[in-house]
Amino acid sequence: MGALRAPDARRLRTVKPVLFVTGHAPAYRVGAFACLHAREGIELALFGGSSKHAGEAYAGELPLPHRHLRPHELAPLAASGDYRAVVCPTGGRLAPLASWAGARRARVPVILWASLWAHPRRAAHAVTYLPLRRLYRAADAVVTYGPHVSAYVRARGARNVHVAPQSVDNAFWSAPAPAPAPRDAAGWPPRAVTRFLFVGRPDREKGLAVLLRAWAGAALAQRAALMLVGVGAELPLAVRARAGGLRRRAEGVVCLQRMGALELRSMYAACDVLVLPSIATRTFREPWGLVVNEAMNRGLPVIASDAVGAAAGGLVRDGVNGLVVPAGDHEALANALRRLAGDAALRTRLGRAGAEDVRAFSHETWAEGFSQAFLTVGIARERW
Repeated sequence: MGALRAPDARRLRTVKPVLFVTGHAPAYRVGAFACLHAREGIELALFGGSSKHAGEAYAGELPLPHRHLRPHELAPLAASGDYRAVVCPTGGRLAPLASWAGARRARVPVILWASLWAHPRRAAHAVTYLPLRRLYRAADAVVTYGPHVSAYVRARGARNVHVAPQSVDNAFWSAPAPAPAPRDAAGWPPRAVTRFLFVGRPDREKGLAVLLRAWAGAALAQRAALMLVGVGAELPLAVRARAGGLRRRAEGVVCLQRMGALELRSMYAACDVLVLPSIATRTFREPWGLVVNEAMNRGLPVIASDAVGAAAGGLVRDGVNGLVVPAGDHEALANALRRLAGDAALRTRLGRAGAEDVRAFSHETWAEGFSQAFLTVGIARERW
């Protein structure tokens, strides 16, 4: 696109922004938001609330217009007439309906940003199922995390569905990391040749108990190590109970606290395989798993369960850039661990393929997904 003439530049500056409603702007998402703002002009409406997503908070001032407000303030803001469209979330009890109601009052398009590919099955969530299903059908466009979410929302009446692929800062995660700490300093068993890495919360849906059962069954402790980042200094009692009554310190397993991005990047560089064994529960199914993107940028092959969105959504491909196993199947997971522990050439081949494949999952392609949705409802900035 050539340089804008002065009248065109002035016209784009006066175009109303798109109100983008979301709970938080974590550090991993800010680059994507900034790309979309540069393309389309958006304003973030951050309503807070709980979040299942990990990641550091963004340090400093956000590089795009934003405001913090309470969920009940979303409806009058969306109805103010100051925005040419509203992007609604699926998360939050009041936020989706409040944003939708305000947009309809202002008679501007509603774009739904959908992440669920299974609705939580608790009584508290039952009351939100029918309203959310109505939003799928009523939205002028729906933007999803990947084809697995697209299939879910289409089955519930969504139309005009687009994909904004989940992304991280590929340049940061693929950049050379400082030399990793010596194995003894990091807590690795001295005989460990292959280093497997888990990064996540010790919550049930992350499948940590399944991983620990698989680790015990794989019998790799004499020649491999399993690093668990984010679980704390020792295995939580609930995890040990679900894994069959393990001791606090299982053989070959090293428990570590949650790490910041710089430290985690060095940990990826020091390890050989990422394992993400998530399972579906009544309240959660892994929408994506951004640690997959991060690890692939470091050239790590990935073992993921089929309950991980990054596998269902097409980033992790079995036998191409990783291994995909049935969720909750500790024997299949043990076989995958043994297979990669014993085959350095396979690890290299899968890791190189992953490093190439993850390039397509960039902040720019995420923003392009939204731009395509905006274009179909007539509010893309290039049309104004």
